[in-house]
Amino acid sequence: MVDLKSKTPLDGVVPITIGAMTLREVSVGCLTSLAPYKGQTKAVSEALKAAHGMAFPAPNRATGKDGARAIWFGRDQAVLLGPEPDVGLARLCAVTDQSDAWAVVELSGAAARDVLARLTPIDMRDSQFKRGHTARTDIMHMAGSITRIGVDSFLILVFRSMAQTLLHDLEKAMAGVASRG
Repeated sequence: MVDLKSKTPLDGVVPITIGAMTLREVSVGCLTSLAPYKGQTKAVSEALKAAHGMAFPAPNRATGKDGARAIWFGRDQAVLLGPEPDVGLARLCAVTDQSDAWAVVELSGAAARDVLARLTPIDMRDSQFKRGHTARTDIMHMAGSITRIGVDSFLILVFRSMAQTLLHDLEKAMAGVASRG
């Protein structure tokens, strides 16, 4: 009988440091899609605050912090990263476990913004994409999500099947930025 072992999307491949930038895989625990039923967004936000200490995020925003974060993921949709969702949320919104569907990495370092500027069409300048801002966007040719979680730190999500492609694109962009000094 085959002994199957659980692996993360980039198991054993990261962390990678190039220049002053580091790419590492992030274990977020549960990753759960929350889609409020019609007219229930405010109630979902209140339930999230009571159970997990964060509100349902406004469009293009994230709430919470490391270990428990809610990220806007599209119209009337967010993902909860970290804790298992409170069971009471199921009466207010569609709750779907997506933990195995996504690869989650953190890109950090003084030039992280410059790396992402090479891969995505969104304006990554500090004045436009501040801490707590998030976007569902193209990352090269992949659909993904980018969230600014610190001064020089970004959380990046892509479909698990695209993890190696993301790694390739990020490494190439990191090397290009690092070569410029």
